[in-house]
Order: sequence, then structure tokens, then C-alpha cells
Amino acid sequence: MEKFLIFRDLIPLAATLGVLGIAGWVFTTWLRVKNGYPLEGGWGQAVYPRSSDEAMERLKLITAENAQLRAELGSVKDRLATVERIVTDSSFRLTHEIEQLRGPAN
Repeated sequence: MEKFLIFRDLIPLAATLGVLGIAGWVFTTWLRVKNGYPLEGGWGQAVYPRSSDEAMERLKLITAENAQLRAELGSVKDRLATVERIVTDSSFRLTHEIEQLRGPAN
């Protein structure tokens, strides 16, 4: 009978650990879904793999946006180089270049 008394004392502890384990698993799964990680099965395979068409379309959009941003960055770098040159050049040289761009006076 005393053996059963020990089990009676351990049952609430085991139940509490079980509930905490399940709550931890639910919380971890919620974090994965919230942050965009794919859910995995027991052997690491994706539970709901995304279609390859969707992934390819996203890749095309990201590639196009990347190219656009790189072109814009190149333009900004060119403009910045011009501004730096204007700021650091002496006023005489700047005036001389502006007069050259205007062309010969007629």
C-alpha cells in the first residue's frame, strides 16, 4: 500500500511536467509560424512545403527589386561624387570648368 502512496505524490508532479512540456511545444510552434519558419515533421521534412512556383515568383520579384536598388545606388554614388568634387575643388577651377562647359563666347 505504501508503494501507491509514493505514486500518489508523484502524479501531480508528472502532470505538471507534462502540461509544461506541451505548453512549451505550442509556444515554440507559435514562434516558428510567427517568424515565417516552415513547420517540420518528425524527420525534419516540411509539413506544408510551399509550391516551387510561388518560391520562383518571389525570387524573380526580389531579383528585380535588387537590380532596381543597385541602379539607384549607382546613381546616388555618381551624384555624391559630383557633390564631393564641387565641395573640395577650389573656386577658380570650378569657375574655369563652368566657363568651359558654356562654350566659347561669340
